[in-house]
Amino acid sequence: MQENSFISNFKTVIKLVVFLVIVIFAFNKAGAKYKEAADKNVVNAFTQQRYSEFYNQEPNSIDMVYIGSSHSYCTFDPEIIDSILKTSSWQMGTPLQHYDTSYYVLREVLNHQKPKKVVLEIYWDILKDEFEMKQANSFFEVLKNQELKDEYINKVFPINERIKYSLFPIRYQQDYFAYEANEIQNDLEEKYGVHKKALPEVEGTEYYRSRGYTYCDIIMPENEYDETNQFKGFDGEDWEFNRTQKKYIEKIIELCKNEGIELYFVTAPVANVSMEYIENYDIVHNTVAEFAKENNIPYIDYNIVNKEENLLTNENFRDDAHLNHSGVQIVDKHFAQWLMNN
Repeated sequence: MQENSFISNFKTVIKLVVFLVIVIFAFNKAGAKYKEAADKNVVNAFTQQRYSEFYNQEPNSIDMVYIGSSHSYCTFDPEIIDSILKTSSWQMGTPLQHYDTSYYVLREVLNHQKPKKVVLEIYWDILKDEFEMKQANSFFEVLKNQELKDEYINKVFPINERIKYSLFPIRYQQDYFAYEANEIQNDLEEKYGVHKKALPEVEGTEYYRSRGYTYCDIIMPENEYDETNQFKGFDGEDWEFNRTQKKYIEKIIELCKNEGIELYFVTAPVANVSMEYIENYDIVHNTVAEFAKENNIPYIDYNIVNKEENLLTNENFRDDAHLNHSGVQIVDKHFAQWLMNN
């Protein structure tokens, strides 16, 4: 009886091992497919170009850097600002960059360059988040510093997020599903003539140009004036300044102070029509402005400036939240003058 029981248990173990091998193989294959979809993402490609060019710069040849989310690399054109200030600046924004990532971006910058000024883009929608894995991975994909990456994962990632990050199908699922949805739609159109709801035609170009800047002359499509505007329903009374993001901004402040770097806070503008949807924006602005004042950081909010000075129109935006190049030219000339005054 014992022999039969042993044989039965052995067979069960073998079946379990085979099952696990099959699952692991399938999971790894799916993960590779998900990563392949992520590699085809145009925004990811821009980020790769930005950091590849940065790493090829001569050491200590950059004296000002811009750090932040897409609002940073869609707002600050180093060529415009450098032509006015006679600086040598660089754009280090990454998609959805949170301030835990911004801190490590600055750490990596300081491994190669000694900037005198750092411009930190402040976006309220990111200030409210505790953690977001996709934006961290956007940075990791271009970071050439394994030690810094390991430190980030160990100190910033919640335990459950570390597990998710180690699994490719979870790490890259957003890129994969977006890619697959687009492929399915293209297939339906080609085979059966099934078209998704037509969007307003968009004319113009977008491409990575130089020094970290992404050039775009597209004008905001009509549907983003109302139908798909992401700011509908936003109320500043429901907004909170997340403690984790505040902590990492404070670490950036401390790092800049220790390195003798002048730090500036800037909030990039969202489209005029978007501001019309937002309620109680003054609560958000005043909270950030008070935080900047407490830490003696010069701060400019271009949503407030635009409201007071009528700098921009909706035609100066590529979408409901980001400037196109015509808007960049206006804001950057104003910003360069503000920087000289501060």
